Amino acid sequence: MHGGCSTVISSAFNFAYQFADMMAFLLLSALGLIIILGVLNVVNLAHGEMIMIGAYVTSVLYRAGVPLPICFLASFLALFLLGLLFEILIIRRFWENRIGALVATWGVSLIISQGVLIVLGPSMAPVPLPGWTIGYGNFSYSGYRLLLFAASLIAVMGLWLALYKTRWGVYTRATIQDSTTASAVGINTTRIGMVAFALGSGLAGLTGALYAPTTSLTPLMGTSFIAMAFITVVVGGGANPIVGALGSSALLALIATPLTMVWGQFIGRAGLLLSALVIIRFMPQGISGFVVHRQRLRQHRSSEVTA
Repeated sequence: MHGGCSTVISSAFNFAYQFADMMAFLLLSALGLIIILGVLNVVNLAHGEMIMIGAYVTSVLYRAGVPLPICFLASFLALFLLGLLFEILIIRRFWENRIGALVATWGVSLIISQGVLIVLGPSMAPVPLPGWTIGYGNFSYSGYRLLLFAASLIAVMGLWLALYKTRWGVYTRATIQDSTTASAVGINTTRIGMVAFALGSGLAGLTGALYAPTTSLTPLMGTSFIAMAFITVVVGGGANPIVGALGSSALLALIATPLTMVWGQFIGRAGLLLSALVIIRFMPQGISGFVVHRQRLRQHRSSEVTA
């Protein structure tokens, strides 16, 4: 009896650990992308390359003797500035042309990946994984992986504070809801879009920095993030970046985790993709679009009752 109870508890710990690891990966990969989609309605195909640059910045600084937490911050700031430049020079020319934006960002992604390959070679010196471990019974869990989960929640909390506790956040939410009306009442939507793109790029850089100790650093490493990021963004929708990112990453991780634990990573990823197709079939605007639509219906019904 005691052995059976211990087995159940161990299985629960394993599931919770794998779920937290998967959710953190999906959430951090997609958070910057979903902000850009929500504000600019632009899909940034260079998002994976920005993640790669963030990892490279962390590697270079770490080898120069900079403490790892400062490397993370520097990667965020470096990609924030790069995102500003990218938006000013390229993205704002395609606000009304989604296909043009796709082609432009795809071209930039090729230039970045191939340029890094030519200039820096096929790989970058790895960042050592911190040796923190947490033990339970006969199992040992990576403390750094749990730190990634905590970091993903902290990033969401910081985004929530920015969107709901600052004037920029009020203007950004107004731009997401109706950019034409927001511009008509005096909001500088061009500046809002510029900052939003820079913030999304900075979060991509932070993602690369955080995952630098866990993966091989190559010019094409962004491809391992971008596919999962796009699935998470499509399922989450752009109507509300926080609801979309949290809802989609948690739901997809809940689906993929047991499949991966039982049948392996390939089946887990396949199940994640199939579940995303089913979710989009019934919620074409994503989770955040569905939630926003339900809130508006509830408000409309309340106003009818009051009238």
